[in-house]
Amino acid sequence: MEQTVRKVFIGNYEDLPVSLGKAVVVEDKEIAVFRLSNGNIKAIENKCPHKGGVLSEGIVSGEHVFCPLHDWKINVTDGLVQAPDEGCVQTYKTSIEDNQVYVEVPEK
Repeated sequence: MEQTVRKVFIGNYEDLPVSLGKAVVVEDKEIAVFRLSNGNIKAIENKCPHKGGVLSEGIVSGEHVFCPLHDWKINVTDGLVQAPDEGCVQTYKTSIEDNQVYVEVPEK
């Protein structure tokens, strides 16, 4: 079954800090958005699967963010928690159009 998505404007590209997270709320979803050092924009669920740490407040290294509560390492591209820990977070597609950043969220 194909799911319909909606593109939501979340800000201008240059306003997103490099290697720091930004929390955005879209409907009932809190999303952590990261502008990586390579310039890519990634968006994931803003809640660590371990104890609910706020991932937008974590330290970013390459394509990973470290949960600020217990240092779990989470890939911001596929949402997978890195071993030896286990779990995953929801990921969201992003796009940039005319310097504006969008996140795709599923329609209800």
